[in-house]
Amino acid sequence: MTLIKPLKSSTIIFWTALFWVVFANIAFFKNVIEVYPLSWANTLPIISLAIVMYGVSVLLLTLLSNRWLFKPLLTFLLILTSSVAYFMDTYNIVVDTHMITNIFQTNVNESADLLSLKMVLYIGFLGIVPSWILVKTEIVFLPLRGQLIRDAKTVVGIMVLLVVVMFAFSKFYTSFFREHKPLRYYTNPAYPLYSMGKYVFELFKYEYRELMHIGEDASIPMGHTGRDLVIVVVGEAARADHFSLNGYAQETNPLLREEDIINFTDVSSCGTETAVSVPCMFSALGREDYDGDKAKNTENIIDILTHHIGVNVLWRDNNSDSKGVAVRAEYEDFKTSERNPLCEDGECRDEGMLYGLDEYIKAHPKGDILIVLHQMGNHGPAYHKRYPKEYEKFTPVCKTNQLEQCSQAEIVNAYDNAILYTDAFLAKTINFLKKYDGEFDPAMIYVSDHGESLGENGLYLHGFPYAIAPDAQKKVPMIMWIGDHFGIDKAKLKKRAAHPYTHDHLFHTLLNAMEVKTSVYQAELDIFHGLR
Repeated sequence: MTLIKPLKSSTIIFWTALFWVVFANIAFFKNVIEVYPLSWANTLPIISLAIVMYGVSVLLLTLLSNRWLFKPLLTFLLILTSSVAYFMDTYNIVVDTHMITNIFQTNVNESADLLSLKMVLYIGFLGIVPSWILVKTEIVFLPLRGQLIRDAKTVVGIMVLLVVVMFAFSKFYTSFFREHKPLRYYTNPAYPLYSMGKYVFELFKYEYRELMHIGEDASIPMGHTGRDLVIVVVGEAARADHFSLNGYAQETNPLLREEDIINFTDVSSCGTETAVSVPCMFSALGREDYDGDKAKNTENIIDILTHHIGVNVLWRDNNSDSKGVAVRAEYEDFKTSERNPLCEDGECRDEGMLYGLDEYIKAHPKGDILIVLHQMGNHGPAYHKRYPKEYEKFTPVCKTNQLEQCSQAEIVNAYDNAILYTDAFLAKTINFLKKYDGEFDPAMIYVSDHGESLGENGLYLHGFPYAIAPDAQKKVPMIMWIGDHFGIDKAKLKKRAAHPYTHDHLFHTLLNAMEVKTSVYQAELDIFHGLR
């Protein structure tokens, strides 16, 4: 049974394209108006943008139309467009290939943090309702030859329309395409579909038949007698300018301030999302040469230490997972109460990862030890869930994942409370290592995977394209604690703390920290170089 009278496929395409322009591109036009403020001079060019978007959508749907796949394909596009519209309108994010990677690597708990009534309404109104109408509507297709002729006429007509409109406002489009490229990232569904196509292409771009080995010549000098005990803490969504150690007004690091630490004040991340930054920082590729597929199929620092040196490596994770870094190492999931003793109401605390480490160390009486603790940290948008109640020092706080419902001060307070909890967690990690200073050569390295936008210029969360992302998403905190027996000149290291560093330095610094010699080591990317 059909809901309304039968409709031609072209009619549905025309109405769907108009529906998308009006309801699914609010973020696009909002950002356009910020660049081209409403005025008599800009009104017609902005209207022309709407016409161009409409034409591109019609062109896209016409080229993808197929009598057997039309309904399921258009249903998929309606749901996709509604979801993209929600996240762009709510958080001002863009859906590029890195964001798609994040989506596929997001677990159930992270997804639950994003659920809201607004999200349901968006997907319901822009996706489910029109999809239901589509399913109930009988679509009329012409015989194959007639359909092809009609589709060809539509394509030609739309192409002519686009050329005429863009030629009429050529000066405007010259500026739009050359000087304001980021605006195109908000076109829905054109850019998300382009990103999905690029994502699929990149999945099959490299044909790796086996794991690429690196550092096979790695060794530890014969003179090495002490046992290294290094803990690397990988932070989540912590931005450098919200650490009071870096001059931030709110005291978010009261405990670390009391420790003899080295605070690095100018550190840049490899990416603006966990799915890129975590594998990048543990690889030898570096940000400029980083490729997700290549990193996945190439050994990293964890592999070198585990398989070529024989270091005892343990990865504990209270985040989503290791993003492929620790797939060949000992891995423990601390996101559930089965292993993490500090879980309540579905939220497991980072400090739970410290439990049982004494037993692990006792169970490995020989060899160096590297432990990686991957935090939940400041994972948004539900910052208020990321810390125990006793750390709610800064108030009032935003207690919803709908950040647009809160003032920026409330969002910042919730975020800063999570930083305050990270401060406590790092202080406890340092105190854990102190008791082993002498028996081992201990050290702690903390660095966040990326930063976070908290509403500045209308941006929230992270994952913005790196080339245009604000420093809030790229500048990250990095802190080291060095034990007295570690063999590093701490006074000289502190003098280096103001130098600019990146995630590229972690791989080579860890090689030096574990006193490993190998041909893949690059001294210029080693923070410890010359300090032993």
